[in-house]
Amino acid sequence: MQVPVYLITGFLESGKTSFIQQVILEGNFVEDEKTLLIVTEEGVEEYDTEALERFNVAMVTVEDKKDFTVDYLKKLRREYRPDQVIIEYNGMWPVNEFVRMQLPFGWELYQVVTTVDASTFQLYLNNMRSLIADMIVSTSMVIFNRCREDTDLQLLLRNVRVLNSRTEMVFEAENGDILDPGDDILPFDLEQDPITIEDEDYGIWYLDALDHPEHYEGRQILIKGMVFRSKNFEPDVFVPGRMAMTCCAEDITFLGFMCKSRHAVRLKNKQWVRVTAEVRSEYKEEYHGIGPVLYAKKIEGAKKPEEELVYFN
Repeated sequence: MQVPVYLITGFLESGKTSFIQQVILEGNFVEDEKTLLIVTEEGVEEYDTEALERFNVAMVTVEDKKDFTVDYLKKLRREYRPDQVIIEYNGMWPVNEFVRMQLPFGWELYQVVTTVDASTFQLYLNNMRSLIADMIVSTSMVIFNRCREDTDLQLLLRNVRVLNSRTEMVFEAENGDILDPGDDILPFDLEQDPITIEDEDYGIWYLDALDHPEHYEGRQILIKGMVFRSKNFEPDVFVPGRMAMTCCAEDITFLGFMCKSRHAVRLKNKQWVRVTAEVRSEYKEEYHGIGPVLYAKKIEGAKKPEEELVYFN
């Protein structure tokens, strides 16, 4: 029998304990199954031990990272024989280490959920970006809690999307209501022909094209980008794109979409160009699915922008 493992990540006071208790007390998740709750971080909020017992949940704590080993997890498997496992994971422990860990036989990592205090997200993003990126790249759901009326939900969404384009996001108000981030107010005019993307808006356009390909299907766009050509590309393919800092100054990612043109063979890597192209949604192995493909109508040389790095605000 497969034992699903749910990893709940997030910094201290991000709402991990509240989320786990809510899931357990609702009863739909645990039902009559035996659940093992492994807590690796002590926060201000404490678990209701009587409620845990009522729902057949056994809780153990791990205070030191050196004790959180495969052998220890195997010991817990033998001792508790759980039907499912929930781990409240210390926010300062790298998530990628757990993802790579060889879990006990029969245990399978089923879902990673990251809780985020929306009021402190930007502060952590500015000062601990690599830790946030480590959490988000592996997560299947990000829960932003404590959102206020003045919280820029679209800014939160964009910063997560660039790290993990497939993760689900939930925005929760301080009173517990679920908020709709709505449609982003784009800084460019979708009614233009071609839709002209200024240098400072490239990042927002890139994410919008990923999330809302219908905005651009069959339309013409005008973008500036740096040429990338790979020996694995067809002769008529190149990527005009921009560099973006995803998790830290040492981790720079190239963001761009494949572009087809009979003039591609004449272009050189790192050359700056201005491209007018028609956008179509097509399946590409490089995308691992369907994504925007540009069909160039015009390619011109261009000067590199004053700020070469892409931002998402």
